[in-house]
Amino acid sequence: MRVARFHAPGDIRIEDAPEPVAGPGELKIRVRNCSTCGTDAKIYKFGHHHIRPPRVMGHEIAGEVVGTGERVQVIAAIPCGVCPDCLAGRLTVCPNQESMGYHYDGGFAEYMVVPAKVLAVNGVNAVPDGIGFAEASVAEPLACVLNGQTLARVGTGDDVVVMGAGPIGCLHVRLARARGAARVFLVDVNTERLAMAAELVRPDAAIDGDPVEQVLKLTGGRGADVVVTAAAAGAAQEQAVLMTARQGRISFFGGLPKDDPFIRLDSNLVHYRELTIVGANGSSPAHNAEALSLIAEGAVPVADLITHRLPLSRVLDGIDLVSRGEAIKVTIEP
Repeated sequence: MRVARFHAPGDIRIEDAPEPVAGPGELKIRVRNCSTCGTDAKIYKFGHHHIRPPRVMGHEIAGEVVGTGERVQVIAAIPCGVCPDCLAGRLTVCPNQESMGYHYDGGFAEYMVVPAKVLAVNGVNAVPDGIGFAEASVAEPLACVLNGQTLARVGTGDDVVVMGAGPIGCLHVRLARARGAARVFLVDVNTERLAMAAELVRPDAAIDGDPVEQVLKLTGGRGADVVVTAAAAGAAQEQAVLMTARQGRISFFGGLPKDDPFIRLDSNLVHYRELTIVGANGSSPAHNAEALSLIAEGAVPVADLITHRLPLSRVLDGIDLVSRGEAIKVTIEP
C-alpha cells in the first residue's frame, strides 16, 4: 500500500509499505478520507516533539472497517481514560494524552490500524447515513470547535467575533449560528482568504481593517459577548481583550508559537469588565460523536467547506495549499 511518511522537517515521502495487521483489541480500516489542517503544515515545516520518525501523518480520519464495511470516524486526541482528570470527565486535558499521526501511524495511508487505546475510550464513531467520508473527517476539527465554544458558553443572542478565516474560523462561524448567536463577525488580515471564507459562511460582517474599532462600531460601543481567537497570533489575543463587552468571554482557541508565547494584557480591563478568558485544547471522544451528529443533522454544514479533494500522491500539494491560505479545507482520498 502507499503511505505519506514524515521523516524530518521538510521531508515527507510517499512510500510503499506493507499492509498493517490488527492485533488484539485493534481495528483495521480502509481509509477513505483524511483531511489536512494547519497542524500538518507546521509539522511538515518544523516537526513535532511527539513524533518519532518515520511516522505516517494524518489525524482527521474516516474510512471503512476491513471485514465488515462499517463506516467510521476516528478521534485524533487519545485520552488515557484512567487518570484523575479523565475520571473526573476532563478528557481534553489528560496529561497522558496521545494522538493519531503523532504517537501512532495516522490516516495518510490506504490502510491503518486503530490502536486498542482508541477503542477503549469510545474513540471510533459510526458515520451516520447521509454524509460522506469527507464530511465525516471534518468531525474532528468541528469537535475541537465544539469544545472551545462550550467552554466560552456561546449561546442564544450573543454577538460573536471569530478572528481567523481559515477552516477552523469557518467552523466557528457556523457552530456559533447553530448555538443561537445573534450576529457573527469574521476577522482576518488576509483579505483574499477572508473573502473566500465569507462567500461560504456569510458572516454578518467581514472585517479586514482595525478589528477593535470596527467591532466596537458594529456593537454600538458595547463590544462582543464572545471573541474567539482562531489564529496563532498574539496580536489577535491582545485585540480580543479590547473588543469584548462587559462580562464577555474570550476563547484563546489558537495556540501561539512556542518561541513567542507571551502577550501584553491589560489586566484592568479583565478586572473591571469582569471578563472571562478560557483556553481550548482539542476535543474529547464525546465531542467527536456530537460533531458527527451536528453534521448529519445539517446544523453545521461542512461539505461546501471542502474546497480541494486530492489523491494521496498529492498530499504535499494539499499541505502547501493550507500553508498559503489558498484553500478552506483540503481532504486527501488515499
